[in-house]
Amino acid sequence: MRVGMLAAWLAPLAVQAQQVDLAAYLKQDKFERVKISPSGAYYAATMPLEDRTALVVIRRSDMSGTAKITGREDSAVDDFWWANDERIVVAMARKEGSRDEPVTTGELHAIDADGKGAKLLASPLGVNDGPHGSGVKFELDRAVFMEDTLPSDPNSVLVSAVPLESDPSIRIEKLNIYTRRRSVVASVPVRRASFTVDAEGRVRFARGANADNVSKLYYRDDDKAPWRLINDEAVAQRREFPMGFSADGKIAYLQVEQAQGPDAVMAWDPATGVYTELMRDALVDPFRTLYDMDGRTPIGVSFMTDRVRNRFFDEKSATARLYRSLEKSFKEEVIYLTSATSDGKLALFYVWSDRNNGDYFLFDAVNKTADRVFSRREWFHPSRVPPTRAVALQARDGTPLNGYLTLPFGAKEGARPMVLLPHGGPFGIFDQWNFDDDTQILAEAGYAVLRVNYRGSGNYGRALMQAGAQEWGGRMQDDLTDATRWAIEQGIADPSRICIYGASYGGYAALMGVAKEPDLYRCAAGYVGVYDLALMHRGQSRRSRSGKTWAGDWLGAPETLAARSPSKLAERIKVPVFLAAGGKDERAPIAHSERMEKALKAAGVPVETLYFPYEGHGFYTESHRREYYTRLLAFLGRHLGGGTAK
Repeated sequence: MRVGMLAAWLAPLAVQAQQVDLAAYLKQDKFERVKISPSGAYYAATMPLEDRTALVVIRRSDMSGTAKITGREDSAVDDFWWANDERIVVAMARKEGSRDEPVTTGELHAIDADGKGAKLLASPLGVNDGPHGSGVKFELDRAVFMEDTLPSDPNSVLVSAVPLESDPSIRIEKLNIYTRRRSVVASVPVRRASFTVDAEGRVRFARGANADNVSKLYYRDDDKAPWRLINDEAVAQRREFPMGFSADGKIAYLQVEQAQGPDAVMAWDPATGVYTELMRDALVDPFRTLYDMDGRTPIGVSFMTDRVRNRFFDEKSATARLYRSLEKSFKEEVIYLTSATSDGKLALFYVWSDRNNGDYFLFDAVNKTADRVFSRREWFHPSRVPPTRAVALQARDGTPLNGYLTLPFGAKEGARPMVLLPHGGPFGIFDQWNFDDDTQILAEAGYAVLRVNYRGSGNYGRALMQAGAQEWGGRMQDDLTDATRWAIEQGIADPSRICIYGASYGGYAALMGVAKEPDLYRCAAGYVGVYDLALMHRGQSRRSRSGKTWAGDWLGAPETLAARSPSKLAERIKVPVFLAAGGKDERAPIAHSERMEKALKAAGVPVETLYFPYEGHGFYTESHRREYYTRLLAFLGRHLGGGTAK
């Protein structure tokens, strides 16, 4: 043990903190996403289970379950669509861990609302129909991804068919949701493309990238017209993202990156090529597109700053007026239209905030009533959840940084123990004004919690995100350091009682933070983190040509990575470390944590570990999550003095 370290670790810590009841945080949400059927007779909802997410159909008249689709272990529902009044299509994803981002698998299911007619429409693993796997088996050479429903053909949907290869070329097909019959609609001029469809069901935008990862946007007037390139990132130095079309299909709405500052929302006229700016926030990018009752026509966007605010292209439109009317009833919360019946008489709104996980309210346009029909986690009462406020500061080079601060409920003014909580990703991901479990657990334990959107983060324009390229351990890390020092200067954080903790890239930032600033933090905790950038570079490069390009562009040259890898810098670390990882983690393999642990032990740094061999990128099993948070709170409590788990 290093001389002088023991006394610092054992210094008295006087913090008045209560024990944290983990049960409320470990309990699964009752429901996540909900959509009403076109007829209004049913709801479809995603229901999280321990190691997968199911899709359930609920009859509205008596709120009884009528149908259910459940995928394999580690599966999630990527999205779902009411293709007609009675049949729903479900796209599955793979999610290997609670912190993993779901990756669509190309597997599509369909089922009638009454539970009949269940059919696996497509799967890259092949289909074996019939009870217990009996029946006809056929193999597919392509994954199939849902693109949109077809109002003119309720028996079919539009899908993209993707070859099972890296950097694939894609074609658009029509898929019969009863027979599985598919017919080719179009091929596209760019690999790894996504598509935008107009109200007539015509595919008119294709946005993708080849192995160079340079974004290209193509457009065509109709199904028979040729594709034409309208934006090339290499030339324009910006990306353009289609949001949809006006109801008559004559105007397209695009989110367009700018050289400096946040993205703009533009109206683009395909006939003339003229762009017209509709709206642009002074600070942030569009957060979410708002659609009309048809679920297709963009009518505005949301912006996330100190809260989320909705803005509309036409404030006098019927749906905009409905939003504004409902917002008067939900003053402290945000509303979002998820779906509506085809006659417009019933509309389902999602209502949420930084203190509310989310509720679903059904608005009856005839009776002018709004009733709560679903709640994600009703056991959290917003009045007893501490609020989250936006903060703004400057990095050492003058770069504006924004983030969020959460203080314990009823906290008095003054410096207190703080946890800096860097988000994962890192690129394009950003901390949000929302109910965040880690934040609320730490706040309940008595800590101030600071989350910062360092350069590389999304939501604040192209320039800030691009500024993070090859800055792992560099300016991205300096931003977190500067935010910590800002919190000290503002009297928020007690400088002797600050720890840094994060998951995935946040785990990297936590360990890099105590390596780069050994006297700033009292401890560090990394959850499913990456700690050896050369190992990460090799893993990305092996996946595909585009993955190799990404590794070079965003991580940097292999010879520069050792100097920015915490596992190579353990001698600089002076404070205790807690590491947790899963043996099945493919995004941040457990080898990263094992190398970090070995290096810390060799350097004489106290390190605690928690490894579960059958968990992935974040723990699923409730008992494992309980043990993780119990250990994390105990670790932080020893070094900062906060509350522990009940």
